[in-house]
Amino acid sequence: MHYFLIYDTTPAYLERRAEFRGEHLALAWQAQERGELVLGGALGEPVRCAMLLFQGDGPGAAERFAAADPYVLNGLVKTWRVEPWHTVVGTAATAPIRP
Repeated sequence: MHYFLIYDTTPAYLERRAEFRGEHLALAWQAQERGELVLGGALGEPVRCAMLLFQGDGPGAAERFAAADPYVLNGLVKTWRVEPWHTVVGTAATAPIRP
């Protein structure tokens, strides 16, 4: 199953990001190497949110990531949530459905 970790960032996100970016990216690459994190990045111009795509049997990996993320811990993220993504089309779909 796929899960989106969705961050709503603060207005000061871009100004403060550099201070915590190395630790955030290290955490992200570790999750990717464990096979949990598929993709991640910021959305918008200017950035207003970020999305990280996780895969696994449940939302736990995404929730643990947010709980440890320096962006969350240091107030760069206003709110976060994990949403299941029911993927049905594509080679990486977890429940492919063909006509």
